[in-house]
Amino acid sequence: MPNIKLMESALPVAPLKIGALESCRELGEKVNDYIVQFRQETEKESLDSPLFYNYQRDNYLIDCPCPRFGSGEAKGLLTESIRGTDLFLMVDVCNYSLTYTVNGHLNHMSPDDHFQDLKRIISAANGKAHRLNIIMPFLYESRQHKRTKRESLDSALALQELVDMGVSNIITFDAHDPRVQNSIPLHGFDNFNPPYQFMKALLKAEPDLQVDKDHLMIVSPDEGAMHRAVYFSNVLGVNMGMFYKRRDYSTVINGKNPIVAHEFLGDQIDGKDVIIVDDMISSGESMLDVAKQIKERGADRVFVCTCFGLFTEGFDKFDEYYNKGYIDRVITTNLTYLPPVTKEKPYFVVADMSKFIALIIDSFNHDITIGRVLDPTEKIHRLLDEHRQNR
Repeated sequence: MPNIKLMESALPVAPLKIGALESCRELGEKVNDYIVQFRQETEKESLDSPLFYNYQRDNYLIDCPCPRFGSGEAKGLLTESIRGTDLFLMVDVCNYSLTYTVNGHLNHMSPDDHFQDLKRIISAANGKAHRLNIIMPFLYESRQHKRTKRESLDSALALQELVDMGVSNIITFDAHDPRVQNSIPLHGFDNFNPPYQFMKALLKAEPDLQVDKDHLMIVSPDEGAMHRAVYFSNVLGVNMGMFYKRRDYSTVINGKNPIVAHEFLGDQIDGKDVIIVDDMISSGESMLDVAKQIKERGADRVFVCTCFGLFTEGFDKFDEYYNKGYIDRVITTNLTYLPPVTKEKPYFVVADMSKFIALIIDSFNHDITIGRVLDPTEKIHRLLDEHRQNR
C-alpha cells in the first residue's frame, strides 16, 4: 500500500469515524473493512499513547439515518457521539433505488433528496466534529457546472453551501468539470480518477489483451473526454482518436441539443482492440453509437470504460449491441448505485473502488501527502509489467 511508511510515522488528525448514508452504505462497509485491515497491520510503536485513542477498532462506521414523516419531511440523526472526531460522510446522490412515501404515495429519492439528507446529517453533527469531510463520488449537480444564457449555477451553489455549513474537504471522482472548485478556492476540493482500477478490471476480464500500439487504441467519445483519453494513451503507450458530436443547435429536446452525427478524428482502427473512455454513461445512446461506428471501421474488440454507470434508459440497448457484437465489455465503478441486474450481464465488469477510497480516507486522517494516490502512473506501469510477464 502506498504511503504505508508515512502513515506509520504520522499522527492521526483526530479519531476517525465514517458516516455512510443509506445511499452509500454498501460501499461504506467495504471501505470500513479495508481501513480496519490497514490499521490492524500497522506497526506503530505507541498505540497505547492518548494520541492514538481509538486508532485500532473493529468498526469505524456510525449510523446516520434520515427517517421521514408521513408528509415526506425528514430529519437527520447521529446515533453516537462524534465530538472531536475526523468525520467522513459518504453519500451517493445517484442512488434512485431508495424510496419514501409522501401522503401514501411512493417516491424514489432524487439527487436533490440525497443532498438534502447530507445537509441534515451535517446539521446533526452541529459543529462537534474536529473536522468534517464529504465523500461524494458523483458530484451533485456537476453536469450543471457552467452558465449558458439565463441558467442556474447549481454545482457551484452546492459547494458553497457545504463549506458554509463547516465542511473542510470535499472529495469526489472524475468530476464533469473539475474547474467548478474555483467556486470555493479557499477550501479543500480533491478530484480523483480511476484509470488504474479500470485497467486492473479490464486485464482481469481479458487476460489475452495486448497493450501496444499495434493491437490497442484509446478513443474519446467527445471533446470533453479528451484529457482522459490523452492520459490513458500516454501511460499505456498506444495511439488515440476522438469523436466529436455534430449537434442541431436550433432544437432542444429534453434540455439538450440533439446529436446529428459523430465524426471521427484519428489513426486507423482496423484489427485493433479499442478502449472508449468517458466519465459517465447516462442513457448510453451516444456511447453506443460511437461503439457501433468503431466496430464498423474494423475494430476487433470494443471496451467501454466509464466512471459512473447511471443507465437512465435501462439495459435493453446495451443487451442489443452486445448481442450484435458492437460492444464486448462495459467497465464501470461501484461509486454509484448499480442495479442487481448488472450481475447477470455477461459483458458487465465492475471496477471496485472501495480500497482506493479507504486509502484516501486513511491518508487524509493522517494528514499526509496524497500525491502518489492522485497519480496512478506508477501502479499502471507495474500492472502492465505483471500482465506482460503472465502472458
